[in-house]
Amino acid sequence: MSHAPARRPSLRRRLLGFLLIPVAILLVLDILLTYGVALSYANHVHDRDLGNDALTLAKMMGTEQLGGELTPQARFLLQYDPTGEGYFSVVSRKRGLIAGNERLPQATEAPAAGAPPRLFDTRMGNRPLRAVTLTTEAGGHPDDPLVITVAETLHDRHAQARSILLLAILTQALLIVCVLSLVWLGVTRGLRVLDPLTLRLARRNQELTPIGGPDVPQEILPLTRTIDALFARVRGMLALHDRFIADAAHQLRTPLTGLSLHVERALADPDPANVHDALTHIRRLTQRAARTTAQLLALTRAQAPSTDTVEHVPLELTRLIPEAVMQRVHESLAAGVDLGYQGPEQTLSIDGHAASLHDLLDNLIDNSIRYAGRGSTVTVSLQAQPDGGASLLVEDNGPGVPPELLPRLSERFFRAPGTSEEGSGLGLAIVQRIAERHHAEVIYQLGEERGLCVEVRFPPPRVRDGAAPHPDTPPTR
Repeated sequence: MSHAPARRPSLRRRLLGFLLIPVAILLVLDILLTYGVALSYANHVHDRDLGNDALTLAKMMGTEQLGGELTPQARFLLQYDPTGEGYFSVVSRKRGLIAGNERLPQATEAPAAGAPPRLFDTRMGNRPLRAVTLTTEAGGHPDDPLVITVAETLHDRHAQARSILLLAILTQALLIVCVLSLVWLGVTRGLRVLDPLTLRLARRNQELTPIGGPDVPQEILPLTRTIDALFARVRGMLALHDRFIADAAHQLRTPLTGLSLHVERALADPDPANVHDALTHIRRLTQRAARTTAQLLALTRAQAPSTDTVEHVPLELTRLIPEAVMQRVHESLAAGVDLGYQGPEQTLSIDGHAASLHDLLDNLIDNSIRYAGRGSTVTVSLQAQPDGGASLLVEDNGPGVPPELLPRLSERFFRAPGTSEEGSGLGLAIVQRIAERHHAEVIYQLGEERGLCVEVRFPPPRVRDGAAPHPDTPPTR
């Protein structure tokens, strides 16, 4: 069963949605507000006319010719309503209903004689009414005031409000159509600002240079900066790849050349002694090539882009370092070197990557064993720092390094002059790169007696969930 491809997100649709939906909501609110204002205006006009009708009726009742009665013509005008009928009543406090509709409800409290008319809402049956009432002493009986009430239905008021609303909607709809057209045109033309960037990217082949430029809109600068950062990381990886190939070619050329020469020597002279000597040299060169290859790979891993957020976890150095030192004891005994460890009683922890730290310590120990010589002493120690960090020290009592050469020890392929031991010159460079990945500092200094002391100072670990970074518990032995 085939599935339809998912619809791709559209920046144009998203922008138009953000603009059109609020405009539609505002249109509905505007219609409601316009109708409310129109109805309020219609009520005001009709209330004023209703009050005038009540005052007119009061004057009519006060004429001597009428004597308190209404002519048929006046009664028709008061009762005329296109949608039904108008309502009025004239009630005497002594004589009761004089004229009008007896079913018309009266106000709860009639105003005093001579007071302004009072408006109120009422109902007659199921029909809502708007009414006005006033009290007058006219009608030929000064001691018997008349309460005049005039009412009308709400039909004309709502019809007038709808007429006003219709006129307003037609005008506003035309305005909104113009606004939406301008929004559509603005969004469409505004997105064209991305065309130069798109064209510039389309013209590229395999370039990894930054894509940002003065024509990049400010709103997409975070995107272009992210892409530029990605390109920078890719360039770094490619440079690392090229450097690895160059380093491998440089370091493996001599062992491979030696291997070829000794193989030719063994083939040219089948004497067992010569063959044995050639095989001995071949084994030594093979071991050298294997070690160089391993160190090149370790250096490449150490130089790779950092993944601290994934790999760095709390590590207990007082457990990790002694275990790593113990694994090198047999090798140091075979080389005639006394390898030892000194550590504090309290636990020391850092944030790091266990395998990388193991490589760091291996290279430090290997460097000391190789260059300190037989009969020397190599001491690995841990120390707590006042700021909560930790220091890893590897010190030997070998011949050491001249002070002026100490700053160059972390350079790739650098070996101190006069060194008889074979090496690739990559061990301390690997240490430097791993330390940088852990935000640590590598310090090279002369030993207390003689020899070399390498110190790696690690920053304090991050505090997690309120836990103390250095719990005062005895280390695991």
